[in-house]
Amino acid sequence: MIEDDAALAGALQRVLPDDGHHVEWEQRGDRGLARAQAERFDVVLTDLRLPGLDGLDLVRELHQARPKLPVILMTAHGTTATAIESIRLGAYDYVLKPFDMVEFLALVAKAVASSRLMSEPVGLGAIEAGSDNLIGSSRAMQAIYKEVGRVAARPVNVLIQGETGTGKELIARALYQHSERAHAPFVVVNCSALPETLLESELFGHERGAFTGADARRIGRFEQANRGTIFLDEIGEMSLFAQVKLLRVLQERVLERLGGRETIPVDVRVIAATHRDLEAAVRQGRFREDLYYRLNVVLIRLPPLREHAEDIPDLIQYFLRKYGPELGGDSATIQPEAVALLRPQPWPGNVRELENVVRKALLLARGYPINADHVRTALAKSTGVAATHDQSLRDYVRELLQAAQLGEVRDPHLRLLESVERELFSQAIQLVKGNQAKAARLLGVSRLTMQKKLLRFGLHPGQQEPGA
Repeated sequence: MIEDDAALAGALQRVLPDDGHHVEWEQRGDRGLARAQAERFDVVLTDLRLPGLDGLDLVRELHQARPKLPVILMTAHGTTATAIESIRLGAYDYVLKPFDMVEFLALVAKAVASSRLMSEPVGLGAIEAGSDNLIGSSRAMQAIYKEVGRVAARPVNVLIQGETGTGKELIARALYQHSERAHAPFVVVNCSALPETLLESELFGHERGAFTGADARRIGRFEQANRGTIFLDEIGEMSLFAQVKLLRVLQERVLERLGGRETIPVDVRVIAATHRDLEAAVRQGRFREDLYYRLNVVLIRLPPLREHAEDIPDLIQYFLRKYGPELGGDSATIQPEAVALLRPQPWPGNVRELENVVRKALLLARGYPINADHVRTALAKSTGVAATHDQSLRDYVRELLQAAQLGEVRDPHLRLLESVERELFSQAIQLVKGNQAKAARLLGVSRLTMQKKLLRFGLHPGQQEPGA
């Protein structure tokens, strides 16, 4: 943190460690730059007006020296021009003082995650803990490693297809880390996590007044990824309208911000991923054929775990090394009959589901070798909760639709969303024992939104729902 305001610096030094961060503080821009260039940090927070070196100059020099290090600019003297210039010079984002602390902490968390994705290597076929790895010596996984090696350094777009939990993000990171753009930013966008209008703004940016709430110009993720790589996760969820704009970026290497007329050149490699069958989506008219072929220059299909079950023992050993020190001791082990029980499972959640089961088994074993009973219990907990949730949700939806048919309920869609939202906010505020800031941070919403929802649903911090 490079900040000459001692009061703000003191406040952030109290708040940021509560979120798990260790903070180093410098008051001068030149000293902060020197430390950020020489030492290893996940994120740099810097003021705009600093003694020794201006904040924009700091962003420029630091981005040139360490382009993968996220820099968040903090300023009380913000203008649209300054904001745009900071992003163009390489800043990860900017905030205007005074800022909402919950939203600021969420931004810092996103920057830390982005830094980790760019800096932590992905091992191919290794079983070493301490970093993310794609595990497996099967013929299917060896073919994947060869394909990554073959196309990583080539300047082509890549489409990754695979079921949920097969490791699509790890493949994208491996492609990035072994490419000629590994020195430049790696920007991740989850296309299924945002509604259509917000996704378009997230990708391409917007001008002031482009839509309700757009009170300032915003730089999109494509501009931030210029000369680097953008990973579009779950691209099959993108609307047809957004697909048109994405196609133009891929064809012409230019974009226009939402509500703007300026044509902005961009040089970005696109890696996209989906769990859907995009060829079927093209036939059904839900995905543009021309965009599909633009993305599908190289197609990497990740096999589901059930198709390379011979890799399960290696995966188990990797997860034991990864989570054993935290959950089961440094020498966590598993008995052969327990491994034999895990191998023939269907694994609809693939590697991610196996990872969760191993973690549950470690907790159940409490430092002793994992046996077959531990595995049976972990499997029951893993599948039972999901099945119960899915069944109860199906039943509730069925009841709502039947009531709507009889004219007893209007707007079943809104009724369902409100019920889920009420339960979500109720459980969140209970979980953090009434701390609204923590609950807002947990849910990824602002503190003001948290307060409005609690008021709307008649909830008070720590209060349970009637009948709970």
